[in-house]
Amino acid sequence: MITIIDYGMGNLRSVQKGFAQVGCPAEIVRDPDRVETAAAVVLPGVGAFADAMENLQQAGMMEAIRRVIAAGKPFLGICLGQQLLFESSEEFGSTRGLGIFPGSVKRFPAGELKVPHMGWNQAEILQPSPLLEGIPDQAAFYFVHSYYVAPADPELTLARTEYGLKFASIVGRDRVFGIQFHPEKSSFLGLKILENFGKQVKI
Repeated sequence: MITIIDYGMGNLRSVQKGFAQVGCPAEIVRDPDRVETAAAVVLPGVGAFADAMENLQQAGMMEAIRRVIAAGKPFLGICLGQQLLFESSEEFGSTRGLGIFPGSVKRFPAGELKVPHMGWNQAEILQPSPLLEGIPDQAAFYFVHSYYVAPADPELTLARTEYGLKFASIVGRDRVFGIQFHPEKSSFLGLKILENFGKQVKI
């Protein structure tokens, strides 16, 4: 069973329904002990980075997340959930993240860009990954975000997207993945990514 972390931020039901559409049962969980015993874990998120980190701390989820990842279980961060995997964010000052991946979260530069980056945009695949099985290069997905991840290790970037600059839209190492767009809102290819993640549970 895939476990979706409920920490008070994110469109949890939409993600759960997305998994259900591809035949991958998923439960929404608020108990960190149940997160630790999950077969695979999803960290969604919509909102402010600092609020999210505070909510995770108060819910007792931070250590549960670290133990899940240390145990080698499949883990997927979606949108803000991807950003939380990194060391810090410059949103409203500087806030420490989970530190699973080296790097930081940065705001799109002010100027001619419309921020937030909202709508469909393409992902250029840079590295093969089980998460991207059956996903064509330059496939389009649905984005809504004002900040993006800047990995310190280029090998973390599985795919990138251009919006004024080129940023990492899919990251991953081992069985830990992060995606900036919303797969549950990205038609059949977004659902294919959820299905690919679900397959990791059986490996």
